[in-house]
Amino acid sequence: MSKTKSTFICQECGAKYSKWQGQCNKCGSWNTISEEIVELAQVRAWNYTSSDLNVSKNTPISVDDIEIKDEFRIQTGDKEFNRVLGGGIIPGSITLLGGEPGIGKSTLFLQICLNIKNKVLYVSGEESDNQIKIRANRIKYSNKDCLIYSENKLENIFTQAEKTKPNILIIDSIQTLTTSSVDSMQGTITQLKTCTAELINFGKKTSIPILLIGHINKDGNIAGPKVLEHMVDTVLQFEGDRNHLYRILRVKKNRFGSTNEIGIYEMVNEGLKEIINPSEILIGNSDQKLSGRAICASVEGSRPFLIEVQALVSTAVYGTPQRSTMGINTKRLNMLLAVLEKRAGFHLASKDIFLNITGGLKVEDTGTDLAIIVAILSSNNNINVPEDYCFAAEVGLSGEVRPVNRVNQRVKEAEKLGFSKIFISKYCDTVIAKKIKVVNLSSIEDLIDKIS
Repeated sequence: MSKTKSTFICQECGAKYSKWQGQCNKCGSWNTISEEIVELAQVRAWNYTSSDLNVSKNTPISVDDIEIKDEFRIQTGDKEFNRVLGGGIIPGSITLLGGEPGIGKSTLFLQICLNIKNKVLYVSGEESDNQIKIRANRIKYSNKDCLIYSENKLENIFTQAEKTKPNILIIDSIQTLTTSSVDSMQGTITQLKTCTAELINFGKKTSIPILLIGHINKDGNIAGPKVLEHMVDTVLQFEGDRNHLYRILRVKKNRFGSTNEIGIYEMVNEGLKEIINPSEILIGNSDQKLSGRAICASVEGSRPFLIEVQALVSTAVYGTPQRSTMGINTKRLNMLLAVLEKRAGFHLASKDIFLNITGGLKVEDTGTDLAIIVAILSSNNNINVPEDYCFAAEVGLSGEVRPVNRVNQRVKEAEKLGFSKIFISKYCDTVIAKKIKVVNLSSIEDLIDKIS
């Protein structure tokens, strides 16, 4: 039996120190370093059963002798969730879901296990059975094999999982779990790593997929060491503004599928509603001709949809002009403003500029550059852009209009919703359009000439 050993670990980034100090040198956080026991006797929370002992150990095998089997996936009944994962849940996989408090993480997983056609063990370390039942009553559910278990002791969870033999195991949340093999407090770095490692071992040996919910820190990352995301198979991020109804389920890591897929939901009284056609709800409807708005044909993952970009340019009230964005990276806005001033001669350095993506969504697609510039110029000159105009292109530092990926999908989506013109780069590949007119641009100067 090994001797116990203690060290000081930062609870934000996992950095280790020989003694306590106020600030972490690695992440810069204050008062996050605490003492933990890092070395104890090897005690497993979940032991191999007698049947596992009869199985021969793995031996090296030639790559030519490996047989490829058809990949089986468990369908959840949630089309958005299935698409994000790549077609369903892989047996034995470990999925980690992160998001801000109150964004709907628990509602999403509870909704999945209440509507799936499989036995599910939902373990909650944060809520009682009555609290979960109150939320379940709001959700229309059909699965009678959904088992609710309020527990945070890892050993007890494994015991119940071996008795009930569920098809899916859900843990809400990983920060609430504890194991007796580690002598440290709940939610510490050592507890997180040990519990996650035990869950991974359990899932691989039993082929039970495990869905984990994880809290996030002030920087928006999943709380705990970065190695936690490396250990699991899939990392999902649930994003959105709590003041808005729409939520985006984004993939940060996926060993069994693409990392470019997203799922869009709407928060309603009955839970999370899948958005099949997001373009129709993300475009604002107004009978008035307003300046400072432009429609962008965006692509997130493999799904094209149209979004409305809003801009407000006004005279700076304070000494330093303000730059505020919602749904777009502020650095991206500053870059586009510099391009407008340097390449097109628009003097916006002394103006307050506010930028917003309707619906509270966060967009990472660079194809929104052209729509952002059009919205800014529209607001600055107080000239409205025709409502049936659509934009899809990236803008470079030299002012050139650059092509974007999946341009044909963008054109088809705009065509389907009845737009008359779409402005893209002239350097795009062959674009197929039937009812919509495609306008090719090479630079910002071309944009200004053709819009005016």
